Amino acid sequence: MYAQSVLTALIAWPAIAAVVVLAAPERWAKHIALAASLLEFAISVPLWWVFQPAGGMQLQLDVPWIPSWGIHYTVGVDGISLFMVLLTTFLVPLSILGSYNYITTRERAFYALMLVLTSGMIGVFVSLDLFLFYVMWDVMLIPMYFIIGVWGGQNRLYAALKFFVYTFFGSLLMLVAILTLVYLVAQRTGVYSFSYVHLMSNIGALGTVAFWLFGAFFLAFAIKVPMFPFHTWLPDAHVEAPTAGSVLLAAVLLKMGTYGFLRFALPFFPQVALHPAVQAAIVTLSLIGIVYGGLVAMAQPDFKKLIAYSSVAHLGFVMLGIWALTLQSVQGALMVMINHGISTGALFFLVGMLYERRHSRLIEAFGGIAKVVPLFAAVLTIVSLSSIGLPATNGFVGEFLVLLGAFRTYPIAAGVATTGVIVAAMYLLPALQRVIYNPLDKPENAQLADLSPRELAVLLPLVACIVWIGVYPTPFLRRMEPSAQRFIESVRPAAPAAAAR
Repeated sequence: MYAQSVLTALIAWPAIAAVVVLAAPERWAKHIALAASLLEFAISVPLWWVFQPAGGMQLQLDVPWIPSWGIHYTVGVDGISLFMVLLTTFLVPLSILGSYNYITTRERAFYALMLVLTSGMIGVFVSLDLFLFYVMWDVMLIPMYFIIGVWGGQNRLYAALKFFVYTFFGSLLMLVAILTLVYLVAQRTGVYSFSYVHLMSNIGALGTVAFWLFGAFFLAFAIKVPMFPFHTWLPDAHVEAPTAGSVLLAAVLLKMGTYGFLRFALPFFPQVALHPAVQAAIVTLSLIGIVYGGLVAMAQPDFKKLIAYSSVAHLGFVMLGIWALTLQSVQGALMVMINHGISTGALFFLVGMLYERRHSRLIEAFGGIAKVVPLFAAVLTIVSLSSIGLPATNGFVGEFLVLLGAFRTYPIAAGVATTGVIVAAMYLLPALQRVIYNPLDKPENAQLADLSPRELAVLLPLVACIVWIGVYPTPFLRRMEPSAQRFIESVRPAAPAAAAR
């Protein structure tokens, strides 16, 4: 029973809970939303044990939805989507708990939108029908637009509109590509279907149209990642979004782009994706993102914008790992996706907590606060070191695997990417020093309150994951290995020359 219904429950329950939140008294909204998100997490946790390390889809459910159009409600998970689902359900209750003091107006609407966003995010990761995937892709776009636009900072309307326009433009191109792909396969097979399995089995050679279809998918996913030079919406959205919005935007929504490459763009169009010119272009853009994101982060006076640009660098490692197409690099890319969600999510929580105390995110507004908030300083230090990729933290595992795997395919690119690790230390360590370890020279910082029990409840699970994955990543790697290997095998036959390198 659990196997048949769990994924549907994970999609439906937050949406149902959102209706309950809207109907409840304002003062109860956050408590109901927290309880609903904790139940969502509890429903998802058994997936860790129910899931068997294997290459195929599991926990599948296939029900006709609009049969005359070949549209089914089809869901399932493999070793790639499993961790994205668990990461989402893990972070949503923390985001809601972290918003208790931050959100003080229109609370029912905010928490209802957070729950609807959860349904959309889960739906994206488990959809095995392209129509369902597209619906979920757009469903999660709307609540995030309002979360930024209503509860964001001073320039929230500009940031929300920019986020919406960029993402919606990419999604429209993807919709055209999906409809074209379904039509072309239907012409060949006589079956009009949006099924992922059906399309994968019957795509065949598409000729020059494959380049255009890949280009549409590429733009949709590259904007979401975001890859350089499609990243310009990200710093605005991050800086203006409320803390919970920034956390979920960085930790989950950006991963939808890299997930799209793994699930759709490369398996559907391997001949295009592994064309030498396309490979060279994407690897180059990934390296620019790694180095550029770090260098721009170094120049940021705003701590939140610094973290936003660091996301461009981290996601550059993911793209390099995917295109290197070795088992180590693909597993490393998946680990960076997970670890970035944990570490960067924790950094956004910490910056939000600073903002609640001082109503400033400027690095220069602080200094020496370790003397008055030692718990905060300890957690910020651990999380910053994990974001840099210090050995024995989660960040090291993913980046090391990406560099190790990429070295076999693109040794020069791997060497350039290694400088990104050095640049990360150059932007995070000075910021850390200036915020908590310099002299306490501003009187207004002398009275800051240390972490409250509620804030510790938000941060300690993230710190525990940082240590767990850094010290013992084997359970994660074991569950994702068969799916990573299957992904490589599905792409490589189309480009034997690329696989042989």
